[in-house]
Amino acid sequence: MGLGAILFGLTIMLGGCSKPEPIQIGFVGGISGRVADLGIAGRNGALLAVELRNQAGGVMGREVELIAMDDEQNPEVAERLTRELIDRGVAAIVGPMTSVIAMRMAPIANEARMLLVSPTVATDDLSHQDDYFFRVGSSTRAYAAKLALYQNQRRLRRAVAAYDLGNQAYTVSWLREFRDTLAQNGGEIVQAIGFKSAGDTLFVPIARDLLATQPDQVLIVANSVDAALLCQQIRKLNAHVPIVIAEWGATEQLIELGGKAVEGAIMTQFFDRNSTVPRYRAFHQRYRDRFNQEPGFAGTAGFDAANVVMDALAQRRSGQSLKEAVLAAHRFEGVQQPLYFDEYGDTKRETFLSVVRDGRFVRVE
Repeated sequence: MGLGAILFGLTIMLGGCSKPEPIQIGFVGGISGRVADLGIAGRNGALLAVELRNQAGGVMGREVELIAMDDEQNPEVAERLTRELIDRGVAAIVGPMTSVIAMRMAPIANEARMLLVSPTVATDDLSHQDDYFFRVGSSTRAYAAKLALYQNQRRLRRAVAAYDLGNQAYTVSWLREFRDTLAQNGGEIVQAIGFKSAGDTLFVPIARDLLATQPDQVLIVANSVDAALLCQQIRKLNAHVPIVIAEWGATEQLIELGGKAVEGAIMTQFFDRNSTVPRYRAFHQRYRDRFNQEPGFAGTAGFDAANVVMDALAQRRSGQSLKEAVLAAHRFEGVQQPLYFDEYGDTKRETFLSVVRDGRFVRVE
């Protein structure tokens, strides 16, 4: 046999033994700036899911690679990153983390038939649509209605609200559901004040104007930083008025920044920090070991969303799109409860009421 034939044979052998290219999954979320806690936790959850999957052999024998990108909470940046990931050929995108970004990413993903699986987007504006936007949490309708019903039971029917104008796809949707449920039981939102989230936002006049109407309760629909700062100003003026906070603001940073001012605040979530489900306890320990922090609802949802994508990739049949694979499977294992996707890619999960008590989130029911 000649030298050329031998070298050719070796090339074939080595080529046959080379590792297959990894499956790339994108992640888009706000992982920089003053309110990056949500995006960082979501990215960390997705990253942990990928690492654990690779330790178990990957997906169909192929490693998975997470391509994480920072949308800077800027819709224009998110649009560019979505196109970059599509051009790169990722299998799917985990994200985004906020509704305002989802409203800009979803049309691009639909055009490219790229599956988006969001950990935390809740706007009802994307519900009941046959598109490529899927989510592992409920919509604002579930969260806001549950909290409004609970407050009605406590006979707290005159509400005032402060909401972030920078994420109106979420905040306006949330307020609408809360207002409508409150009204069905004789309650009302007597005043709603919108503000732009920024480092120089003045919360003193907002707190003063909210309390001027002597409400039964104050509702805050904002991120954790702004919610904490507004609570501090409210408590300086009124130590006892009940405060309720939309789930967006209920990250661990709320307690870190709010301190005693957020004690007694009530919120709804699809996540129970005190869950004893073995799958969740194992995830919780691994997350803490890996990142030295609590996963919170965003880290847990990021983990679930990434696993939905990887499970669907593993189950997908020949000729089937990833969207079709998710819809065909219908049910996926979440770390706290099963995830059931309807024909529109929406899920309806059990929601929980939590209260801040002694510096901890404690489940109410």
